[in-house]
Formats: sequence, structure tokens, C-alpha cells
Amino acid sequence: MKDMYPKNGRVILHVDMNSFYASVEMAYDPNLKGKPLAIAGNVEERRGIIVTCSYEARKFGVKTTMPLWEAKKLCPQLIVMKPNFERYRAASIGMFEILREYTEMVEPVSIDEGYLDITESFEFGSPIDIAKSIQKRVLEQLDLPCSIGIAPNKFLAKMASDMKKPMGITILRKRDIPKILWPLNTNEMHGVGKKTAEKLTTIGIHTIGDLAEGNEIQLKSLLGINGIRIKERANGIDKRPVDPGSIEEFKSIGNSTTLPRDVSNQHELYRVLDSLAETVSVRLKRKNVLTTTLGITIRYKDRRTITRSKKLPNPINHKEDLSVFAKQLFLRSWNGDPVRLLGITGNDLVDQDHAYKQLDLFSFENDAKKEPLLKTLSSLREKYGKNIIENAGSHKVDPSHNVGTGTSFNKDFLRTFPMKNKEED
Repeated sequence: MKDMYPKNGRVILHVDMNSFYASVEMAYDPNLKGKPLAIAGNVEERRGIIVTCSYEARKFGVKTTMPLWEAKKLCPQLIVMKPNFERYRAASIGMFEILREYTEMVEPVSIDEGYLDITESFEFGSPIDIAKSIQKRVLEQLDLPCSIGIAPNKFLAKMASDMKKPMGITILRKRDIPKILWPLNTNEMHGVGKKTAEKLTTIGIHTIGDLAEGNEIQLKSLLGINGIRIKERANGIDKRPVDPGSIEEFKSIGNSTTLPRDVSNQHELYRVLDSLAETVSVRLKRKNVLTTTLGITIRYKDRRTITRSKKLPNPINHKEDLSVFAKQLFLRSWNGDPVRLLGITGNDLVDQDHAYKQLDLFSFENDAKKEPLLKTLSSLREKYGKNIIENAGSHKVDPSHNVGTGTSFNKDFLRTFPMKNKEED
């Protein structure tokens, strides 16, 4: 069986759950199977959009990110449900537990997809045998469909898993690239978004094949180092390893919300900032980090969007501190026009165990009162380990499972794995 694996290269699988949220709901309630089902947030308000939908709904033209009113117009019989994150969390944990039975080299990249390096997993059979086994077990044990790509690197595995849905298994070798990938438009390539594809057309690049033969000087001038990177991908080059610990790498934590109506009342906007600060605080504490730079996002009625940031005098993660600085930044940035969206982001994060605080005249008194407690905690951590006592806030349930901030939900969830929203498929 080892002869079916490359002597020098790697074998990578990309496992991608199909229509994950909708599929989980169908597994939970079999009466939903075969029916047009959509998962959407805030169904009563303007911001209600389709997060994912069943393949039965897609036949009517319903798509991810489509406004709910438009989806119902296309499919009047559409069943709409709010997301149940605990249900999806449980299903995802079950799926990744199955994957880790084949190899420890599993890299979750979101709640419903992950890479596996099975180069040393030949004891379980050939690569196609392993893919079939995973797909069968996920379906039988969790009642959930998935598609799997098999390739020599992560990029090609991801492209392969997208080719047959639902319940597909696709092998994509480097020798297949000219025939299978190069004829595709660049916007069908993983890692190339709509705006990047539009930029590429300005230098005559329309297909992945055009990109593979593109001029590196032009590409770097147009897209920076990413231009060289996507050209390599177009030629099937991707040296990134499968990294089980990559979820630990995060640079910012934030939350944003689209308001149910355009708001110009300062007190109402302050209440929104208070709510966002609380959510960001919970996420920062959960990851045991503090932010040293605070950013805000303001989107106006005409969709004009501005972002502003401020370097903080001390690292923070408490909701009260986040709220105070966010409001200060907001007041300096807001022009008084009606606001459609607000967001708060903590950047330049530092580990709580290594964060320092510069005491000033305003904080010294409060910090002095806490000093005996801090010394006691420090002594306990030194004796029994840094995790012996944690802040209560680090276990607080996130009060805002906002569909619009699926990425933050995914990262917070993945952090819980014992070892690490994209558009739903």
C-alpha cells in the first residue's frame, strides 16, 4: 500500500462539508430533508441574509448572501431557520474527531472544512480509500454530506474539493492542471476574489492559464507579493504545510453589526458601541490577549465606509475600557450622518501573560488596591502553572452570535479544539 504514496511528495486531503448549516438542521430534523431550506440571520430585519441553503433551495436560484426578501420571492415555499451555533459546533467537533483518526496532521480552517496530510497514513489504505472511508463515516455517523479533494498540496486539494458537490471525491494532480484548471476564469480560483480578478483583466489576464504565464513584474506591480503568490498557485506550486497549530495565529479580534435601520442618534449609537465592546472583550479574554490598538468602522447610509484606529496608552481587554476608547474615536470620526453599520476591532494583540501596563496617575490608585490579589495570583500560577486560575470573563458565553461576523465565531470555536465563514458550500 505504501507504493501508492509518493516517495518525495505529499498527499493532502481537503474535506469540505456540503451546505453545512442546512445539512446539520436536516440531520437534526429528517422532515426537512428534500425541502428548500435556508439558514438566515435576523429574519425580521433588513439585515437578514442567506447564510447557507440546501441544494433544493439552490435549484430556485437562492444563493448565499442573498437578501432574505429576494430569496422568498424566488422560492415562496422556502423554509427559513435561524442559525443554531451550538448544534453546528457539536457537528463540527464530531467531524474533526473522525478526521483525526486517520492522522494527527489535521488543520481546521473553519467550522466546516479542514486539510489533512495523509502522506504517512498508508496503513489505512490508498488515498482514495481513505477519502471514501471519511466520506462514508461522516455520512453514517453524523448524517452529513461532504466533498473531498485529493492532491499533492493544499491549493490543489481545495480546488479539487470544489469540483464535485455534494458528496464528491476528486483527485487533482499537477499534470492535470493545464487541462482542468487553466481554462477556468481567474475568479474561479481559490484565493482570487472578484476585485482581484477585475484588476487582472486590466493587464490581459482572464483565465488561470493566463495567470500561470503572466509577467511577474506586472503582477507584482499590480498586486504586490500576492501577485507572485497567485501565479505560483496557478502553476500548481504551494509549499504550505498542513499546520494543526495554525489556528493559534491571529492578529486581530473584532465584531461589527449592521443596524436594523439607519441611526443618527448619538445615544443609540453609543449603546451599539457598548454592545460591540462587550462582545470583543469576551473574545479577547477567551484568547487571553489584550489589544494595544483599537479600530472602529463606520458605514453610512450611502454605504461610504471609513475606518479609524488609535494606539492605546496601555493594553486593554475590559469592555468598559474598549467602550470608552471606541466612543472617543467615534466622536472624532463621525460626521453626524445616519449610520448603517458599526464595528470595533482590537489590533496588535499581545499575550496577557506578557502584557505590561504603564501605571499613570489615573490608574495607579485602582491598581494599588488590586496589588495584594495580583501577587497572590502570581504566586499560585508560578507554583501550579499559569492556567490554575483564569478570569471569569474567559468563560463567558458570547452574547452576540452575529451571523454577520461568522469569521469571529469560527475562530472562537476552533480555539476549543484540543490540539486549530467562508461562503457555505
